[in-house]
Amino acid sequence: MFSTSTQRKYWTFSGETELAATRSEANSKFIQTHGSHMMEEQKLKHFLTPDEERLICRQIEHVLKEFCNIFQPPMPKCVLGTSICYFKRFYASTSAMDYYPKDIMLTCVYLACKVEEFNVSIGQFVGNLKGDREKFSNIILTFELLLMGKLHYHLTVHNPYRPLEGLLIDIKSRCKMIEDPEKLRGHAEAFVDKSVALTDACLIFSPSQIALAAILTSAAQVGKNMDSYVTGILLQGATKDELEKTIYQIKRLKYMVKSQKPLEKEQVGRVQKKLLKCRNQDNNPDSEQYKRKLREMLDDDEDQQTIKRTKISEEEKRRDKELLGVP
Repeated sequence: MFSTSTQRKYWTFSGETELAATRSEANSKFIQTHGSHMMEEQKLKHFLTPDEERLICRQIEHVLKEFCNIFQPPMPKCVLGTSICYFKRFYASTSAMDYYPKDIMLTCVYLACKVEEFNVSIGQFVGNLKGDREKFSNIILTFELLLMGKLHYHLTVHNPYRPLEGLLIDIKSRCKMIEDPEKLRGHAEAFVDKSVALTDACLIFSPSQIALAAILTSAAQVGKNMDSYVTGILLQGATKDELEKTIYQIKRLKYMVKSQKPLEKEQVGRVQKKLLKCRNQDNNPDSEQYKRKLREMLDDDEDQQTIKRTKISEEEKRRDKELLGVP
């Protein structure tokens, strides 16, 4: 249940202000670490601002949505919702300059496929990508464990698609004013898709609130007023304060979805070029720093294995001598 989930306890923010502050803190930490040798004016020119980081992430979220929509075999909606939620959680506390968003995006989708039991092999997965598929496979498998760690292994995501289906079923059985509830589906699903892919709703609102806002928005678009259903049936027994709080949350959510501004390609392109210059090369699989670090790690592992094998061999020789009575 969402009410007792890690999603509610650890990954639901009070609002956009708290979320923006968390992202800003991640941005500041990265700049402090990687720009300690720079003057303040240099830092401003070289590094991304929190707003620029968010711009890049929004662009990649759009790419993620399009990738899921054209994926073959067709993906269930829950994979889209879970992968975007992973992506947003990751960059809520990690700078886009530290880990390249395109790399993390692919890893989020692949991990979501596993968690939501949409069974595709890594070969099938990268088969939906253009370019060096072996490279994509290596990137995904390299960052998969990192992603799970950054998510604190809280991998279960409660998406709004299931409560939306539940509301449509409830409307069919208990809401007589809607003759054909299926007419609400198209607009409602479009609202949910937009809230999930284009806003931070999944980090602020509960899945049931998103689903209810979608139904009410859809009803308004087909000329139906469902206030009596919400207050008299769906939330029957709720106190006045609970009703007011629900109405307030629905209004906030509707405004968030409605007020989302489209991305400007020129601005995205400019920030993308800036990101390529200031990204952490230690986490760039194409960089010499990353390759050198990887070689050092492999060498260390090989050294450790050699030491371990030597110790085992010496221990076996000692035991053999004891058995033979040789001093």
